[in-house]
Amino acid sequence: MNKKWGFYEIEENMVKEIANKHGITEVLARILINRGITEDEEIEIFLEPKRNNFYNPFLLPDMEKAVQRIIEAINNNEKVVIYGDYDVDGITSVTVLKKFLKERGLEVGYYIPNRLEEGYGLNSQAIQKIIEEKYTLMITVDCGISAIKEIEECNELGLQTIITDHHEQGEKIPNAYAVVDAKRKDNCYPFRELAGVGVVFKLIQAISKKLNLEDKEYLKYLDIVAVGTISDIVPLINENRVIAKLGLKLIEVTKNIGLKELINASNYKKVDSSMISFGVAPRINACGRMGHQEQALKLFLTENIVEAKEITKQLNKYNLERQEKEKEIYTQALEKLQKEDLQNINTIVLGGEHWYHGVIGIVASKLTESFFKPTILVGFENGEGKGSGRSIPGFDLHEALNYSSDYLEKFGGHAMAVGLTLKKEQFEDFKNKFEEIAQKQEIKKLQPIIRIDGIITKKDFNFTTLNEIKKMEPFGEKNERPLLLYKNLKIDSIRALSEGKHLKLTLRDENTIIDAIGFNLGDLAAEFLIGDKVDVVGSLEENSYNGIEKLQINLKDIIKSV
Repeated sequence: MNKKWGFYEIEENMVKEIANKHGITEVLARILINRGITEDEEIEIFLEPKRNNFYNPFLLPDMEKAVQRIIEAINNNEKVVIYGDYDVDGITSVTVLKKFLKERGLEVGYYIPNRLEEGYGLNSQAIQKIIEEKYTLMITVDCGISAIKEIEECNELGLQTIITDHHEQGEKIPNAYAVVDAKRKDNCYPFRELAGVGVVFKLIQAISKKLNLEDKEYLKYLDIVAVGTISDIVPLINENRVIAKLGLKLIEVTKNIGLKELINASNYKKVDSSMISFGVAPRINACGRMGHQEQALKLFLTENIVEAKEITKQLNKYNLERQEKEKEIYTQALEKLQKEDLQNINTIVLGGEHWYHGVIGIVASKLTESFFKPTILVGFENGEGKGSGRSIPGFDLHEALNYSSDYLEKFGGHAMAVGLTLKKEQFEDFKNKFEEIAQKQEIKKLQPIIRIDGIITKKDFNFTTLNEIKKMEPFGEKNERPLLLYKNLKIDSIRALSEGKHLKLTLRDENTIIDAIGFNLGDLAAEFLIGDKVDVVGSLEENSYNGIEKLQINLKDIIKSV
């Protein structure tokens, strides 16, 4: 697959000015400019965020109303329930709010819908259960902004509701007592990209201020808030960066027994965004995917080390089950794909009997990444199909489903990810229509673009440069790990690893030897020979082996030098 190398256009004078003014290398200055961070105060906050860099929570819509109502519930010892979601963002949101309110003397209940049976968000059956248990106030976290009908049902049944959410509103907002969401159309809050748990953090910050509590009463939850924020793939910029950067420091010394056990189980040596994204988050999400959503919440809430260890074992078990189902579906999908004319099709649309709905989204994402084609996978049960789709930059998946909606029962999502349901007999017609839409949009002309942050030479290939780049951590959405171009290197050795899956090279720049590893690039081993001159793009990282730390390049692409 041909990848396009793209460079940022910046003024070199600005690079030198920022580097000199802030005492950083030009490599780091260039990366900051590429990320749109150029103002002095903005740079200082980005590199060294502090606890006083949080915005005033009362700027969020309806925050004053929500806080007053919750304080009233605390004073009257009302029966309050938190309604959450089954993913990491939802689980951490419930954890933070429940623990905070308990410390204010209010023991609250919670409800998390079962992903496989109830799906996402509020539903009538859940509301009936909550009413039966005599709750007088329901606070939603990480959901609710689209629940127009369900909130009306709550109003009719005498259940007051406060919505806290971070998703986009529709044409109108639900008629709840308060709706706290930075994506409301009338929002005046300076940052609209908070995760659901970020909105909850602003809520407990606001309650703390109203009750004249010490800042530590809400700041101490930043470890859990950071887990939810990093896991939800929201942009790690602005206030999310403050949450993530400060939260990761707190995670290193976390007092949450469950989180500590989960970190130990992940086997990551370093506490960073990668550890959260690939070690902690999958284990929490596996609970929801496998229909055991409450186990992850119990892990974060427990004060018992024995219970924490036992639940962590269960989470590991669910995660292994999730991986097995994922692997099984991925293998079957590849087998089905072999029967397709892969060179000439624009999209991948596959269906299979009993494909587990909880993991097909992950498999769709892997296929999209491997083949750079919009992918939709559908699992069939008794003639009904539930599907998940992932897209590529430049192709609006939600819009494409709009055009092919005649063949769908329902669908939802956004440009890059969707969910859908359809009848099995409509599958082939939908598949053909979806392919036709992609063909009309000429998506074959779209190429994966590698955005290069700068060019380095031998003088930059050192731990000083790496340590400067580390100041950009935590990496994530809108703050990706910087990619650097190193030109005109000579191949000293080259081979494929792990049965041809990965690429391992040693490269030479005069007397300097450079190690490089290219994950999932093993097929490129046959395209190069020892002695070839090459240009490589990748990220700098340290590789620790037998107690010795060496610098290496994690390759994203390699071409022959011109």
